[in-house]
Amino acid sequence: MQFSNFQEFIEMGGYAFNVWSVYGMFLIFLTINLYGPLRKNRQIIRDLKRRYALNAQVPPMPARAGSQSSPGLETTVEERA
Repeated sequence: MQFSNFQEFIEMGGYAFNVWSVYGMFLIFLTINLYGPLRKNRQIIRDLKRRYALNAQVPPMPARAGSQSSPGLETTVEERA
């Protein structure tokens, strides 16, 4: 289809609303599908950096050999009897 001027191109042979609304929806769809994952990726990286910083600030708890109980709940054989 050829257009003799720009106005005919904009009018799209009487189907301007349908044609341009489809182009608009496509641009919205494309923008969301490009921007969404980039935003999610930045959020994941920010969370990982925050977790790494928190783990670097807190010293690890020393592991006790053979102990499965929570800290502060140690009992001896005499205390149980």
